[in-house]
Amino acid sequence: CMSLMFPTIYGIALDGIGKDAEFGAAGLIMAILGGSVMPPLQALMIDQDAILGLSGVRFSFILPLICFIVIAIYGHRNRDLAR
Repeated sequence: CMSLMFPTIYGIALDGIGKDAEFGAAGLIMAILGGSVMPPLQALMIDQDAILGLSGVRFSFILPLICFIVIAIYGHRNRDLAR
C-alpha cells in the first residue's frame, strides 16, 4: 500500500510545473530528506538533560525554528520569482 503512495504524491506534486520540473523534483526530494533526518536529530536533543539552561524538550524546538527561518529567508529572497 505505502509503495504506491510515493509515486502518486511525486507525480501530483510535479504536475503542471513544466520546465521547472527538475527544480521542483529536487525540492521534493530535499523535503523528504528533511522529514527523515530532522526527527532523529530532534530526538537526540530531547534525550539531553539540559542545554543552555533549558530542558532537552524545550531546546529541541530550536531545530524546527531554524528550519522555518531558513524557509522564510528563502521565500523572502525569491518572492519576485513567483511574479
